[in-house]
Amino acid sequence: MSVETSSQKSFSLPFGKRNSGPQEGGRPLKLWQQLIYQALALLIAFIVIFPILWIVSLSLNPKNVSRPKNLIPEQISFDAYLRVLDKPTANPVTFRELAVNQLKLAGGSSIAAVLIGVLAAYSFSRFNFKGRKALMVTVVTVLMLPSIATVAPLFVLLNKIQISLGDITFNLRDSLWGVGLAVVSGQLPFAIWNLKGYLDTIPKEIEEAAIIDGASPNQMFISIVLPLAMPALAVTGFLAFSAGWTEFVMSWQFLTKPQDFTLAMSLWNMVGQFSGDVPWSVFAAMALMVASPVAIVYLMLQRYIVGGMTLGGIK
Repeated sequence: MSVETSSQKSFSLPFGKRNSGPQEGGRPLKLWQQLIYQALALLIAFIVIFPILWIVSLSLNPKNVSRPKNLIPEQISFDAYLRVLDKPTANPVTFRELAVNQLKLAGGSSIAAVLIGVLAAYSFSRFNFKGRKALMVTVVTVLMLPSIATVAPLFVLLNKIQISLGDITFNLRDSLWGVGLAVVSGQLPFAIWNLKGYLDTIPKEIEEAAIIDGASPNQMFISIVLPLAMPALAVTGFLAFSAGWTEFVMSWQFLTKPQDFTLAMSLWNMVGQFSGDVPWSVFAAMALMVASPVAIVYLMLQRYIVGGMTLGGIK
């Protein structure tokens, strides 16, 4: 006859199960507390969704009204979207040309910001050089400045640069190249700061082991560091792309030729002094078509974006 001790009894329990109290998993809520939280959630959802439903209703309403009586219009028409695709404004440019210009600006600036930012962030994260802390403080200081503060100096600087390519001569300020440089200058501080925070979490022992195995510094950086930093690179690239896609201030101040205009500029032309008699349905359709690409991509990658933004702060 054997006697089981208390320690022996504990091993008889299934693996992973422990005695838990009735409050495990969170504090139980009373009925009135649940009702309050549900009401607040519904109120927030209404505040967020109602403007979107309103502008969708405007875009489908054939009547030129700014305040539809019902969210679901009595008559539904897609003429506004067809007009936007043909020629959104009085300028002789189509929606396709505007979208290509915006894509060039957003895509080019995001790629440049990520490439330059990861090199600078790796230098700040791994190397000790003179003035390292002062430069990092400068980067953070520039990050806190609003982008509008750099419009005047960038305008003067880029306006002095003339580029000649064969028979083609153009002013760098009055071109998508100049606007792209201005946008990248505003995106770089955030890219460097965000990527450095993530690179700091990658153990240096991995790189040291690669060097011992015979990898060169370039091979180690390209084959090991960049794949490990892919979540942070994806987040930084997406945020830079979304900022370039919605960029307006630099484009409006720098560009003068209609063939270089962007979607954001054309959207402003619909409500500004050059709007003319643009119907509200056309403006609503244009606004939805401009905002939809970034919104759809964000909703598809929301989990990865939020997760990638917090990875740098785990350590």
